Amino acid sequence: MVTKDLGLKEIIEGISQTDGEWVEKARQRTAQLVMPTRALGRLHDISEQLCGICKTLEPSINSKAILVMAGDHGVVDEGVSAYPQVITGEMVRAFLMGGAGINVLARLVDAEVWVVDMGIIPELDPASLDRGDRLLIRKVGRGTSNFAKGPAMTRHDAEKAILTGFQLATDLFEKGVEILGTGDMGIGNTTPSAAIGTVLTGREVEEMVGRGTGVDDQGLLRKQEAIRKGIRVNQPDSEDGADVLSKIGGFEIGGIAGCVLAGAYHSRPVVLDGFISTAGALVAHAICPAVVDYVFAGHRSEEPGHMAMLRHLGLEPILDLGMRLGEGTGGALAMGIMEGAVRIFQDMLTFEEAGVTDKES
Repeated sequence: MVTKDLGLKEIIEGISQTDGEWVEKARQRTAQLVMPTRALGRLHDISEQLCGICKTLEPSINSKAILVMAGDHGVVDEGVSAYPQVITGEMVRAFLMGGAGINVLARLVDAEVWVVDMGIIPELDPASLDRGDRLLIRKVGRGTSNFAKGPAMTRHDAEKAILTGFQLATDLFEKGVEILGTGDMGIGNTTPSAAIGTVLTGREVEEMVGRGTGVDDQGLLRKQEAIRKGIRVNQPDSEDGADVLSKIGGFEIGGIAGCVLAGAYHSRPVVLDGFISTAGALVAHAICPAVVDYVFAGHRSEEPGHMAMLRHLGLEPILDLGMRLGEGTGGALAMGIMEGAVRIFQDMLTFEEAGVTDKES
């Protein structure tokens, strides 16, 4: 399937809701499994959703990958982060070394980790870095502009970021990846994520904005004011996901939105991480609401606005562990739970196979 020349319009036209017939067939099998009715709770919902996505009663999510999207943010100039911006590039190197949180948890679930420079400030040369073959340079720009003073990026660059994420995910799916996790890295990126959440959920700024990397009370007030200014100055259109991204978003958030669109387009499950990944999903949802059928919320972030984002999308988090690291860590852990759900669905005996009397017998 050729996808390199697709625009957003063609992608949207290629997305439809998941197949309800397969979900119903899956529910019928679940009802026959040797246990009290739906005794494993949400594991059944997960396996049945995967059947609907993959259009089979034998879904496979053995081949896993995580795309960690990295980008820098001009809004850092407003004093919204407790950490200096240089850390974005330093953490990209740490991912490549295999020693960051996402690397550890990805190994646990046997998932590949790919790091994407969507728009960090430093210019990294993959050839000069250990495991640089895992770094994909797709730089849209060297950091966004300060959205408190004007648009974060142009409309063209917003669409470029989305289409870049779409193509990167497509490439992985075409190489056999069966389930994709979204990750992020970018000092200051909880601020554009909260701004996107405020606009697309209609919630108040105070409800959406958290402490991110751990800013103090004054830092929290600065974040809130930067977002208010950004929304007031740029007037993002909540009916237009690409407009919202261009006005108050980030390059890596656009890349994540593209991953979500790709999952829906290719009928593959996508597992969101936390606050930043869900901001990307909000953008994708604003572009094409049907994408939510293909998305799983890996966990609930400690960021206060995250649950409001998930409710807007109609998603329930698989895990709730007080995590707020990002990188794709929550999504990676959730993949293990999802694999357990598939194993139960496929490998557990039915009442008839086990020779156990069903409650209706």
